[in-house]
Amino acid sequence: MRRRAEARVASTLAAEPADVAAWALSAEGINDELRPWLRMTVPRGAEGLDVHSLQPGPVGRSWLLALGLIPVDYDEIGLERVDPGGGFLERSTMLSQRRWEHERQIAAGGVGTLVVDRIAWEPRAPLPGSLLRPLFIAVFRHRHRRLRRRFGGASLPR
Repeated sequence: MRRRAEARVASTLAAEPADVAAWALSAEGINDELRPWLRMTVPRGAEGLDVHSLQPGPVGRSWLLALGLIPVDYDEIGLERVDPGGGFLERSTMLSQRRWEHERQIAAGGVGTLVVDRIAWEPRAPLPGSLLRPLFIAVFRHRHRRLRRRFGGASLPR
């Protein structure tokens, strides 16, 4: 049984990469992407972090709240790489996932910005990671719809 799985979601946005990065790497931007289905709390001690102050290393525990209210999971956020103009690589553990990886690339893409999210996971429960693929793809497609609504743009094939 293969427990690790991954997926990719990409969009082009009608905005400058620096503007997309500043929004997408802020707590307000992350939660706007997740609304109305989820909200992430800001880890204790990380309240003032923004795109210019993020550094690689442990960030802390963020709770995922269904409908913004009901705790459903937590993420022990760890940043492997941060590029204020070009994204990040998060490698974390979660209550539900032995391993969680989220890489967001933000780059100039012709007339706008290319945003690519690659996620990989390994569930703690003894089940194949592929069972969670539809859920995670749906969450990240939702996030990209929210980004396109804010900045304009188009979705790209997987």
